[in-house]
Amino acid sequence: MVIAAGTYRATVGSQQIDLPLIPITGELAIALLITVDHGVRFVELAATELALLLEPYEIDLVVSVATMGIPLAIEVTRALGLDDYLILQKTPKLHLRDAITEPVKSITTGAQQRLLFDAARVDVVKGKRVGLVDDVISTGASMRAALNLLHRVGAEPVAIGTLVTEAATWRRELGDTVELVHALGAIPVFRRDASGVLVEDWDGGGEPDGLAIAPVSGTATVGEP
Repeated sequence: MVIAAGTYRATVGSQQIDLPLIPITGELAIALLITVDHGVRFVELAATELALLLEPYEIDLVVSVATMGIPLAIEVTRALGLDDYLILQKTPKLHLRDAITEPVKSITTGAQQRLLFDAARVDVVKGKRVGLVDDVISTGASMRAALNLLHRVGAEPVAIGTLVTEAATWRRELGDTVELVHALGAIPVFRRDASGVLVEDWDGGGEPDGLAIAPVSGTATVGEP
């Protein structure tokens, strides 16, 4: 079933952006946030605001997942006054032949993937207080895999920062570590109701205790199905 063109206006900290609604299945659509589509100033300001949430945790190193997390990792690192950051890869590369790996499945790719940690950089993170950042936490699968991988190499993840969380599935995936999450906003997923119209699905809604989320609001503009 084709989903007509539509957008969702999301609040990310002090900024508002329009996100395209993209079909995942015939019944499910997501508001797709592609960080690089919103320019340097958007990422710089969002990263500065996210860094303020992460600053109390005395982070030694910022870690993110390729590829959309890279601009955010750079700007959060800069805003925290740090110099180094680390990116977990999803694509095999020559220098990752001996990589430490962790399986992960993403909602936007559907296929089983692996997070790849460059074994040569274990000493960079071992014993360090790590802040994990990503543009969106949706199912939580990528974040859970990243946490598992960091624990395996001896790092201490102390905080997780994201521009937006999506619906609520990620809360169940992250379990007790949900209290580490700090977000600048939240967005729903979209499902068709009995009449075929896309409606917001927050999967229970509400904020879990200990989750720092800036006040958010959103509006959807959806074409006829």
